[in-house]
Amino acid sequence: MMSAYWKAHQRRLAPWLFLAPGAILFLIYVLIPIAQSIRISFLDWDGLGAPVWIGIGNYVELAEDEAFYTSLKNNVIWLALYMLALPAGLLIAIFLNQNVRGIRTYKSLFFFPFVISQVVVGLMFSWFYAPGFGLFYKLIEWATGTGIAVLADERFVTYGIIAAGLWPQIAYVMILYLTGLNNVAPDQVEAARLDGAKGWKMLWYVILPQLRPASFIAVVVTVIGALRSFDLVSVMTDGGPYGTSRVLSFFMYEQALSEYGYRMGYGAAIAVVLFAIMMIFISGFIWKMWRDETER
Repeated sequence: MMSAYWKAHQRRLAPWLFLAPGAILFLIYVLIPIAQSIRISFLDWDGLGAPVWIGIGNYVELAEDEAFYTSLKNNVIWLALYMLALPAGLLIAIFLNQNVRGIRTYKSLFFFPFVISQVVVGLMFSWFYAPGFGLFYKLIEWATGTGIAVLADERFVTYGIIAAGLWPQIAYVMILYLTGLNNVAPDQVEAARLDGAKGWKMLWYVILPQLRPASFIAVVVTVIGALRSFDLVSVMTDGGPYGTSRVLSFFMYEQALSEYGYRMGYGAAIAVVLFAIMMIFISGFIWKMWRDETER
């Protein structure tokens, strides 16, 4: 009976059998934890005792929390400035996509930041900015007469951490675009050259349209990287000075898993807000990509 059913529906069932392991893992490790986080966000719970249902109480408290708005503002700054990784990574990829002597050495040098741990990047830039002996501090002191303690100054601390994050992020985007450039159709490039296209016209009308898949992945990983910027903030400033460098992921950790009281419900509410922001950006870009593809 089963054998006859399988033979009759093999072509229709085979794809689902291949998808099943991945779909089950996605359900267990992604969808169920998301649903549990949303449920916990409606609770007053320390992670050990009995949870108490408080409805939207955590979200009401969030709406009145100045630390939340500071973290949200910093995340917006992270998102805006992290997008610089896209044009920077593309330009470096175009530069490296050449067959000249020594290009492999240059590729290795530009690839190097990507393989370094974020913790190591944070420590390196902490020394780079360090008052008294840091290279950046010394350069500013030499140029202006007065050094700037970037990580101790409320005006500059967020931008200093973002600069540290952009270094490996640009390398990541560069790798994605290098892969995309290897798949650019050479016949289209040659046809465009015969038509007189070169420089920016070649890039805009011939190269970039073929890099849409790479651009999509680059935008997604850049948005995710900007919103999950916990490690650099933790290593470089621990949220300081006076909480001014907090981002939502670090604020969530502070509330849920640190000495602030193990407020799992409040931390889950922050996580839900962070997830919603991430989904808005990524869904919007997916919709734009789908619309562009259907209009072609």
